[in-house]
Amino acid sequence: MPIDTSIKSVLIIGSGPIVIGQACEFDYSGSQAARSLREEGIEVSLINSNPATIMTDQVTADHIYLKPLTVESLEEILQERQVDAVLPTMGGQTALNLAIEADKQGLWDKYNVRMIGVDVDAIDLAENRELFRKLMVEIGMGVAPSFIANSFLEGKSAAQKIGFPLVIRPSYTLGGTGGSFVMKAKDFDEALRRGLDASPSHEVLVEKAVLGWKEFELELLRDANDNVVIICTVENMDPMGIHTGDSITVAPAMTLSDTGYQQMRDDAIKMMRSLGNFAGGCNVQFAQNPDTEELIAIEINPRVSRSSALASKATGYPIAKIAAKLAIGYNLDELKNQITKTTSAYFEPTLDYVIVKMPRWNFEKFYGSDHTLGLQMKSVGEVMSIGRNFLEAIQKACQSQENNRMGLGADKKEWIRTSDILERLEKVSDDRIYRVKDALRLGVPINTVHKLTNIDLWFLKQIKLLVKTEERLLKFNVAEDIPYEFMLEVKRMGYSDGQIAWLLRIKEEEVAAYRKRLGIIRTYKMVDTCAAEFEAKTPYFYSTFDTENESIPSDNKKIIILGSGPNRIGQGIEFDYCCVHGVLAVKEAGYDAIMVNCNPETVSTDFDIADKLYFEPVYWEHLEEIIDLEKPEGVIVQLGGQTALKLSKKLKEKGIKIIGTEYEDMDLAEDRESFSDLLKEIGIPYPQYGAASDVDAALEISKSIPYPLLVRPSYVLGGQRMRIVINDDELERTALSIFKHMPDNNVLIDQFLERAKEAEIDAICDGDDVHIMGIMEHIEPAGIHSGDSSAMLPTYSLSEAVLEKMKEYTAQLAKALKIKGLINIQFAIKDEKVFVIEANPRGSRTTPFIAKAYKVPYLKIATLVMLGYKKLKDFEIVKNLDGFAIKVPIFSFEKFPNVDMNLGPEMKSTGEEIRFIKDLTDPYFRNLDSKRSMYLTR
Repeated sequence: MPIDTSIKSVLIIGSGPIVIGQACEFDYSGSQAARSLREEGIEVSLINSNPATIMTDQVTADHIYLKPLTVESLEEILQERQVDAVLPTMGGQTALNLAIEADKQGLWDKYNVRMIGVDVDAIDLAENRELFRKLMVEIGMGVAPSFIANSFLEGKSAAQKIGFPLVIRPSYTLGGTGGSFVMKAKDFDEALRRGLDASPSHEVLVEKAVLGWKEFELELLRDANDNVVIICTVENMDPMGIHTGDSITVAPAMTLSDTGYQQMRDDAIKMMRSLGNFAGGCNVQFAQNPDTEELIAIEINPRVSRSSALASKATGYPIAKIAAKLAIGYNLDELKNQITKTTSAYFEPTLDYVIVKMPRWNFEKFYGSDHTLGLQMKSVGEVMSIGRNFLEAIQKACQSQENNRMGLGADKKEWIRTSDILERLEKVSDDRIYRVKDALRLGVPINTVHKLTNIDLWFLKQIKLLVKTEERLLKFNVAEDIPYEFMLEVKRMGYSDGQIAWLLRIKEEEVAAYRKRLGIIRTYKMVDTCAAEFEAKTPYFYSTFDTENESIPSDNKKIIILGSGPNRIGQGIEFDYCCVHGVLAVKEAGYDAIMVNCNPETVSTDFDIADKLYFEPVYWEHLEEIIDLEKPEGVIVQLGGQTALKLSKKLKEKGIKIIGTEYEDMDLAEDRESFSDLLKEIGIPYPQYGAASDVDAALEISKSIPYPLLVRPSYVLGGQRMRIVINDDELERTALSIFKHMPDNNVLIDQFLERAKEAEIDAICDGDDVHIMGIMEHIEPAGIHSGDSSAMLPTYSLSEAVLEKMKEYTAQLAKALKIKGLINIQFAIKDEKVFVIEANPRGSRTTPFIAKAYKVPYLKIATLVMLGYKKLKDFEIVKNLDGFAIKVPIFSFEKFPNVDMNLGPEMKSTGEEIRFIKDLTDPYFRNLDSKRSMYLTR
């Protein structure tokens, strides 16, 4: 069936701010869907409250509404615009819940708007646990014994009938919120109350636990003719009991038999078809008995999910793009495979490589939190890696994590106490995969590890191969002793040069030099959806050590843009926004844009954004070989946050051009001690400070600077380990903690300015002129991390004299630091005196917020300035903001009961949203402003 010509205008509902359980994967899906619909000439309107996304940028849709995700906001849009259909499947659980609520209130009928991509009945069947259970029984699917409960008494009765262990699954929640395993009756009452409170419908499913069973997910697409394709089968390395968002996952499934796969495939199609007559994407989750291969249905999501983004990047199949086209009437066989350009979309991808998804946690930000993993998702981001085999892929995933790991072990961080390791295997935490390796290295039998973890023996035997390989490596004293064949074997298992060097106790540079002399260098293979059965057209690559290289460098001038790696607190989706605009500007300037990133949730890693995409760890060894192959004009590091910035030193040492601000100048801003010296030299006020290399030195500094003091390490992200201390005991404890966890960092000690206001400026400098993008005033006083503060644009209580002084210092600093591109400067204002706190010589968390608030393409302008393609005077910049914009931080504390929720100098928010107000009498602002009074009276 061709496109439904009655649909001329579509409203896409976004997912709102980033929270644990719903991250930037929906920016990817919403952006891709919008582009897909616009290709068909359809007018696209989009509502979302998240300013940090590409989805809410003018390049994505015809009409962007940065509004709260409420029924009232939807009605405002429908009153303003003629909308024929709403697509709620690209914004996660938030969008589905809002679409249901709007339907209950009769909004869609009132404005004659059709829901496409799914229907309300399908959503209800999938989200209502009791309806889902009944449907599964009706179609002959196995389910775990369970009962629905809408009250505490009903829940107690269900538990008595089922027995322990059991699972509590709240209805209509996100990321497993409120869900838990209950092993003993004494823990049930609290878990039941938590589950009932978490569900918006006050409903939970009390279900028999199938602990130790294997978990699988399938991603499907269906068209209006009831054709179904399986895009990807994903296996959870962790058994049932760990939320899939917190589990290491692998594709294709490694331990699934052919009969098991065929049964799962048939059941998934049956389940999708049972939901009703809708066309679009779907995610199905199964549990499988590892002994009998018995299957039970866990859940079905009739929308694009977290796993859809992973499956899309894993296969190269643009799930969101095709799902959007199916929603407007196309059939699968009428659409082209976007990778091959010759086959149809009615073609199931085939993988001749292995992908591994590894979650990224930030437990260190949540003091007092329980690190144990379970049904409730706790990770804040994820990485994806691609290799020719499982070991290569999982080692690359470890290298992508941004947690100073060089691979799976063999990198100075192994545990050596067997009792501690065995305890960690049983009590699942974020480091369990590393403890599995440690256990096998220390001689714990594979079967014992299997009993403690329920991880399939195949995976354990694979990890044991690493242990055996390291035992062989330890027999060599120098790199030159390693034979060619063995070195190639080791590299094909994913070992970094750093791991080999650690095992031999030699320098990494020695290993790299010898390996390259042997001719063992990375080659690049194309992600083509069809295992090379058809010629592919899309330049999407991963590295391995093969004989044939499929990435052929063009003769065009090229620029590499470094991505920001996994999302974590302090570095989130806003940097992907920066990278995407960087890519678009590089292309506009006439260069080939090459993207390097490892985050499957992002728009920057979409198959059609850059001229060439390397899905690789943002890790020096990998980056260096891409540079050796592509020979770019330079590398942009300003857009990828701290991940990209910290590689600038290596780039400088290797003589590789950094586009924009030079390394020495960026380092001057990043090194807090040197930066304070610069402020002193050029006469800009700053808090009194000192730098200490040990605790005694820190205590000595405190004698000359009055308490309270702000204590922090150099070169950190999101205020990591930053504290305000009020006496010698607190100073000593804080300094000891920093030196323990960051032995290479100095401790910086600044005078803390009590009861000061805080503000910040984002600016662009082209080497001659400085343009102030925006001046933001924080609602909360100094002492609360800027990422956790609400911020007003423009300012609302700072005097003109203060604003002029801030602008003056910004211009002075931008020129002193020889900035070419972006800079963010943070200020404290006390008694009308302006102090500079810090400067960040890169895109910042607030850059997208300012660009959206003023409707100015600042990232494009900044990138063209970095490239030297244009000067600031070449742009006509017109700011367009009627009233005020407010950046409001969003937290995910509900995921961590008993956690310290007090805000301070270390960032804890997971996301943000934007609100617009006309004036300061707005009740929303008055409520926020009361926070300042609250803090000031403490």
